[in-house]
Amino acid sequence: METKHNYETADVALAKLQEMGYTVDFNVEFDEVLRDADDYQIDHLYRYEGPSNPDDESTVYGISNQKTGKKGVFVAGNLSWIEGKKRDIILNLELKYKNKDNQ
Repeated sequence: METKHNYETADVALAKLQEMGYTVDFNVEFDEVLRDADDYQIDHLYRYEGPSNPDDESTVYGISNQKTGKKGVFVAGNLSWIEGKKRDIILNLELKYKNKDNQ
């Protein structure tokens, strides 16, 4: 479920996800996601928008591998700032996540 928080920070979301076992930093260790993107899914999505500028957006993703159980986080500012394959994979995972909630 996508959650927009006005009262929490991305740091709080990261701490809560870590408590739930999301310990891998996929911002650093994204190669496996690139290689096996179909095995990954978004479990948690927290989106934050700046109070005065929508470009101050940040998103925290709780991502897991459906086959291995590996869980981690990915943090993105505005996705249009991320280039190439990484952006495409995150967008595809987000579309799968949103479609899952609508079924």
